[in-house]
Amino acid sequence: MEIRPILSALLRSKTGAILVALQVAISLAILTNALHIVNVRQAVAARPSGIAGESDVFHIKMRHLVEGSHQEQLARQQSETRALRAIGGVASAAFASQAPISRSGWTSTVTASRTPGTETALGSMYYSSDSLVDTWGLQLVEGRDLKPEELVDIDGNTSPETLFPKSVLVTRALAAKLWPGAGQVLGKTLYFGSNPDGNAATVVGVVATLQSQGAELGTRGELALIVPMRKTFSTVMYTVRAEAGQLDRVMKEAEAALRASTRGRAIITMQTVSDDREERYRADMALSWMLVGVSVLLLLITASGIVGMASLWVTQRRKQIGVRRALGARRADILRYFITENFMITSVGVLCGVAMSVALNQLLVSQLEMARLPVAYLAVGAGVFWALGICAVYGPAFRAASISPATATRSA
Repeated sequence: MEIRPILSALLRSKTGAILVALQVAISLAILTNALHIVNVRQAVAARPSGIAGESDVFHIKMRHLVEGSHQEQLARQQSETRALRAIGGVASAAFASQAPISRSGWTSTVTASRTPGTETALGSMYYSSDSLVDTWGLQLVEGRDLKPEELVDIDGNTSPETLFPKSVLVTRALAAKLWPGAGQVLGKTLYFGSNPDGNAATVVGVVATLQSQGAELGTRGELALIVPMRKTFSTVMYTVRAEAGQLDRVMKEAEAALRASTRGRAIITMQTVSDDREERYRADMALSWMLVGVSVLLLLITASGIVGMASLWVTQRRKQIGVRRALGARRADILRYFITENFMITSVGVLCGVAMSVALNQLLVSQLEMARLPVAYLAVGAGVFWALGICAVYGPAFRAASISPATATRSA
């Protein structure tokens, strides 16, 4: 089939073709960037927290109404930890200062040297009197876990700031930020805060991943450290790993055991890691579903526009179609004509849409620090709209091919 007659027909009626091409271009630009954002958000929401088997881990926060002395609080923490470990189905329990993805906790400025200009980082600071490596199933990639004899007990109200642990675990991301290019970080000294007389600790182990409490984007969300420390406050937190399939029962029994041990003189709240993840990424998931909905609507609207315009052209060219059929054109020729015509219009829209997609992505990268749009999205998007154009025009084209020559010429 020659393209020249199709181009000639399109040039005589440019408005409809331009509108369809523009609709395809705008839809492609929005669709590719929307799906890219959805994919990025989904990937962020699926990032590992570092906790193995998240569905089996939950946290208990207790606010004791009677504070007590430092020694009384230490004894109470130990008693409550024993009570949790005594529950059937509890694989591990530990006192912890905070939890990943919980959006609540402490951070500390850390640096590799007191020399001015040295790289610093804001790390999420976890402390515990027990092994978080065991309870959370953290992957230790270098060195060893913290030892019980390294534990430091601190009175949150009266202990001096110089009382601080001398050993620390760091995440791989934090180690790479403080000592870039270093093949070995074990034995290196990490300094807390910007005060020249601030505390220091020796790195004894490196864990693969442990997200911060805020689970920020990029490597910032994996800058974390663990120190062997136990602070006494009126509010404490315990993290518990239940055996597989025992979570609901263990949570109920844990709450009952702690209420019995405190005789009702504590406010107890419980949260699973899965709940923390859901709450942290609720806005991201809502945005993803909204963009998916917008993308589906765009596809439907674009398809409707193509169908409507093709149907109008069939009606306007009814006489021409009849004449061509009378001169010997087959149904396949008429069908191919309309499909080719629509493919050409869609191709113009796709080419403009690719340019608009790149421009829109550049704007998002510069203003919102989004990732650059992969070429694969453009290729897939172009393929989707080409296929959509062919499918949408097939119905009107088939009706055009079915027009009887006698009916078309008689109605003219």
